[in-house]
Amino acid sequence: MGAALPGFPEDFTSYEAALPSSAAVVSALLPEDDSKTLAQLHKIIGHRLLTARFQPIIQMHTGEILGYEGLIRGPSDSPLHSPVNLFKAASEHNLTVTVEHLCRRIVLEQFAALELPGKLFLNVSPESLLQRDVKHGETLDYIHDIGINPARVIIELTEYQPTHDYALLCEAVVHYRRMGFEIAIDDLGEGFSSLRLWSELKPEYVKIDMHFIQGIDNDPVKMQFVRSIQGIAEKSGTKVVAEGIETQAELIAIRDLGVACGQGYHIAKPHPNPARAVSAEVAKILSANSIYQRRPAGSFEQLATIEKILKTPPTINSSMLNNQVDDLFLRDPRLQIIPVVDDGIPVGLIHRYHMIDRFARPYQRELYGRKPCKVFMDPYPIIVDKNTSMQDVSHIIVEANPDHLINGIIITDQGRYLGLGTGPDLMREITQMQINAARYANPLTQLPGNVPINEHIDQLLQKRQTFCACYCDLDHFKPFNDVYGYRRGDDIIQMTSEVLKKHCDTQLDFIGHIGGDDFIILFQSADWEARCHGILNGFANAIQEFYSNEDRERGGYISEDRQGKKVFYPLISLSLGVVRSRLSQHYSHHQISIAASEAKKQAKKIHGNSLFVDRRMDDEPRVA
Repeated sequence: MGAALPGFPEDFTSYEAALPSSAAVVSALLPEDDSKTLAQLHKIIGHRLLTARFQPIIQMHTGEILGYEGLIRGPSDSPLHSPVNLFKAASEHNLTVTVEHLCRRIVLEQFAALELPGKLFLNVSPESLLQRDVKHGETLDYIHDIGINPARVIIELTEYQPTHDYALLCEAVVHYRRMGFEIAIDDLGEGFSSLRLWSELKPEYVKIDMHFIQGIDNDPVKMQFVRSIQGIAEKSGTKVVAEGIETQAELIAIRDLGVACGQGYHIAKPHPNPARAVSAEVAKILSANSIYQRRPAGSFEQLATIEKILKTPPTINSSMLNNQVDDLFLRDPRLQIIPVVDDGIPVGLIHRYHMIDRFARPYQRELYGRKPCKVFMDPYPIIVDKNTSMQDVSHIIVEANPDHLINGIIITDQGRYLGLGTGPDLMREITQMQINAARYANPLTQLPGNVPINEHIDQLLQKRQTFCACYCDLDHFKPFNDVYGYRRGDDIIQMTSEVLKKHCDTQLDFIGHIGGDDFIILFQSADWEARCHGILNGFANAIQEFYSNEDRERGGYISEDRQGKKVFYPLISLSLGVVRSRLSQHYSHHQISIAASEAKKQAKKIHGNSLFVDRRMDDEPRVA
């Protein structure tokens, strides 16, 4: 006989027989609406009027189905059809554990009947797991009888209320693991104590709450949260499941972060008879295995906090005498600012030059030397929390008083003194962040710049991903600037970037702005050549709007060359030079760049909008 499992399904065969007398007694004590709800609950339990739905959970790196989460639905014609309403009503009538038991039994039965592959994620509340006052069924025997190996069942702990007895919960988890079950924690980041549960239980899987997944492609804070969870999981041997993936962009962001598993409507909706494989669309996205992670404009400034420049100079309390403070400055010539802190709470700052200036005046030392230092301190310093972004701190200083750049910024942790930041350090960091941001995103087009371009090429090569590098360059662009002005030239650069975006699959293809009028596309789309022709046609149509009617009609314009001679220049055209990545030849972005540049030079030899594809490793090179 199998061991008794706390909180798993009990025998419901005698429940219906006991229903009439118990229901009648309880119903008589309840309002009419509550009475109807209770009667519906008893009917659902007695007649087992629940059906299971299964939602696939996939392995992101392969696209294969790891298993299914077992979900439940009430009768379709009942207000209790929704699981939210069902469990709310069960809780109100003290039937939560009973309903949970029935739900799990029905999920197990239908999972076995469908002969679904992989694992079954079975929802269990810690409250139910710890129940010791219910009749325990011989669950292991039951699971074996319906043909499910316990090693295929993952107990997914879902918190409906706070967990208090961690020791008892750990004991229960150990009990189930000995029988072959695995453990998962649901809604990480949302529950009452999910992070502590992770630490205490050391589960095989953690499921990140959908709040942190939805919109992650445009939210650097959510991206950082998931990245941090992924880092912890890798060190603790836990697999992360991102649930609530509802868009293609979210799926790509999760894939690029290296999250192990995914679940959500974009992959597959819950269904009574779910698919055994992912759709062709999802498989295509996962097989592309793109590495590039979009860096939203301004993300560097937003993510860097004032804590980065924190320093910890000596502090004093407000009762210290001015003569004593002056001695501190005299003993340490490098000491510029002293924070004044009383019982861990910052109350002001004393600046070296302010004190020297005061004591240099006639009779000031005699008058104030033996008085508390608070008479010389700045009682209104800038005080910010350690998590405040540097960009926000700079705005605070400008709006308050720029003199605070000299006086310094007090940094706190939940209101208590932590340290000090100086104005020069703040300005140095902000300047460096702006430089870094410019390296990652071109300020004119906001497309990735040279650093992410090179990183992306190298990572594609390391991952042994095939791609086509397309070098895009404008012909006769510089003389256009001389005639029409640089502002109009910038407009053409922006127009070109929009044409490239329009004709690329942004979920598969990478577009970068090398600088000036040079762009690069790293195609992973199978129809890349057709997309190149679309780019050329789109550019040819769009460029017409940038010329006067006269220049359009004659197909060009007259400008002076460097020697002062009048020269006729044709309308700006676009040259595309394409080279295929070859694992046997290309090992770094340097080689790809050289090969793509050579292809671009060949394209520029062709009049007008042109495409040159280097096919030396396939057939003879040809132009299109």
